[in-house]
Amino acid sequence: MAKVMVVDDEPRIRTYLHRALSGQGHVVHEAADGEAALEHLAQHHVDLVLLDLAMPRLGGLGVLSLLRQREDSPPVIVLSAVTDISARVQALDRGAVDVVGKPFSTAELTARIRRHLHQHPAPPRGENRYLEVGGVQLDLHRRRATTAAGSVSLTEREFALLAHLMRRCGDVCTREELLHDVWGLDFDPGSNVVDVCVRRLRHKLRPDPPIETVRGVGYCVYDR
Repeated sequence: MAKVMVVDDEPRIRTYLHRALSGQGHVVHEAADGEAALEHLAQHHVDLVLLDLAMPRLGGLGVLSLLRQREDSPPVIVLSAVTDISARVQALDRGAVDVVGKPFSTAELTARIRRHLHQHPAPPRGENRYLEVGGVQLDLHRRRATTAAGSVSLTEREFALLAHLMRRCGDVCTREELLHDVWGLDFDPGSNVVDVCVRRLRHKLRPDPPIETVRGVGYCVYDR
């Protein structure tokens, strides 16, 4: 069960999504505009936000910009009838994890919600905000990575993979485990998505990335 916030100025869409998500066991909160959403988020925790772009008072892009300034902002899926591709790109650039066009398929939207809730779990109760291993620091709230060279830009998948490895510092994580826990997929011996993602991480964490390959098994992060 997750807490999901629906931010849309159309009451029928809020009501429809409320019913659909409540039926799947989620706790649903509603807001009719960006200002009301930010006011609620300032006082209450939610696990994921469904956000319309075109709204009165404060639109979706403005909400995304302000959420980026917060230390603990939830993942945001943008729902939009806006066909202008530049607006969708701006939404992603400002931190949205996904953009879904209106009208949308409920089955597809709920599948995307499940995927993003799996990829962006809230830090376990009592877990520190920061992970620091091998000269790399992760801010689990703001989802930022830092090394001695400065801030490192990571995709959501790269961040999730690195966080998983750092939590298991010193342990060997198999490709099967990583594919299941980070990608939410069953193991495919022919897939190289884990290796490709690790390669990108090593490139971004140069000159001394703390990720070792255990040949024939998987990967391990070590503390120097």
